Amino acid sequence: MADMMWAGRFSKQVDAGVNAFNSSIAFDGRMYRHDIQGSIAHATMLGECGIIPQEDSAKIIEGLKEILSDIDSGALELDPNAEDIHMFVEAELTKRLGDVGKRLHTARSRNDQVAVDLRLYLRDEIAEIMAMVKKLAAALIEMAAQHTETIMPGYTHLQRAQPITFAHHLMAYVWMLLRDLDRLRDAGERMNVCPLGCGALAGTTYHTDRQRTSDLLGFSAPMPNSLDGVSDRDYCVELCCAMSLLMTHLSRFSEEIILWCSWEFKFVELDDAFATGSSIMPQKKNPDVTELIRGKTGRVNGDLVTLLTMMKGLPLAYNKDMQEDKEAIFDAIDNVKLCVKTFTPMLTTMRVLKDNMRNAAARGFINATDCADYLVKKGMPFRDAYKITGTLVAQCIEKGLTLETLPMADYKAMTELFDEDVYQAISLETCVRERKSEGGPSPEEVTKQIALAKAQLEKFA
Repeated sequence: MADMMWAGRFSKQVDAGVNAFNSSIAFDGRMYRHDIQGSIAHATMLGECGIIPQEDSAKIIEGLKEILSDIDSGALELDPNAEDIHMFVEAELTKRLGDVGKRLHTARSRNDQVAVDLRLYLRDEIAEIMAMVKKLAAALIEMAAQHTETIMPGYTHLQRAQPITFAHHLMAYVWMLLRDLDRLRDAGERMNVCPLGCGALAGTTYHTDRQRTSDLLGFSAPMPNSLDGVSDRDYCVELCCAMSLLMTHLSRFSEEIILWCSWEFKFVELDDAFATGSSIMPQKKNPDVTELIRGKTGRVNGDLVTLLTMMKGLPLAYNKDMQEDKEAIFDAIDNVKLCVKTFTPMLTTMRVLKDNMRNAAARGFINATDCADYLVKKGMPFRDAYKITGTLVAQCIEKGLTLETLPMADYKAMTELFDEDVYQAISLETCVRERKSEGGPSPEEVTKQIALAKAQLEKFA
């Protein structure tokens, strides 16, 4: 019982099972650096405000730096029996400094301490995730620049729809990732307010300087309400939501790569370093990386649901339920980083099978809209042109032909507006080249997209 910082009120030892159940050091131990960072700022402010002697403040700061150095070097290991990282650091400080170490927790509660630790930790993690996403987006942009002329079928309902280029397809994911970067940055900006000094829920009677600790820790401002300061976990939910969307985008891309790797598509081939085989079927080359990313998306989504469900019924201010925030958000972060880190080299080493893409685009009548547009440009109303083209497609299917190989006599039988130039108008190259509307798949427009995306990516410093 003597080891428990809150032991004074209690006359019995806490049940060993309850101690284990209550402990969080197994997962919050990863925040040791941020806990010490917050404590150094707090000790600095206590000394400057005269709440504790300046000499004690200096000793505490030096002691905390030594503890940090010892943990980093491995000379000091986290005690698995400690209740949490906050109590471990304070107990170690007290062991080294005696009564001076006991002064650190003046004008502070574990409630505002854990709140500031978590914000500091997540702020660093956001920066790391953003750097990874930027690298992935840059790799996609580079790939797109190499494939502005690589024709492939575009799909709706997983049915061949209209001709596009591989570059156009890749750039769609670039724009998703740029939105992900926006959301991550916004989440980071909103979480960058300082709860330190909010105490357990009602602040403190000491004349503290919360602006000073906020500045020392690089926050934009102190949180204006102490109840909100210790009970808010919006930032965890918002960050997890942004990561869930990021994973959804990776999962969608993974699903397409899984399809493209199949013999039914064979648009791409993964490098051997990013595929696995079968224990019984020697011919197999499985896209396990993409399948795992698809599966881990469900896990990150589950972490988001955990956070939302945890918070939905909590009265103000702090409740022990909120200890569950860390395992969920840490799990989401770990899986997002693992997936993005693995996805990028898998993508850059992937072999694009251009001929297979082009051959697939040549089948499925994906130039039918262009055939209808040909008639519209000659004065026919679109709905009439649509019906005529549909009839021609039906004839092609019946005769085993394509629009490119259908005889001119069959075209003329439908309308005299058709002429030999229709074959040029419905060639795949023309179909792609002439789709010059903003955001379209023409090489000219995709090149503009690439330049615009590069400029936007550079804004995420």
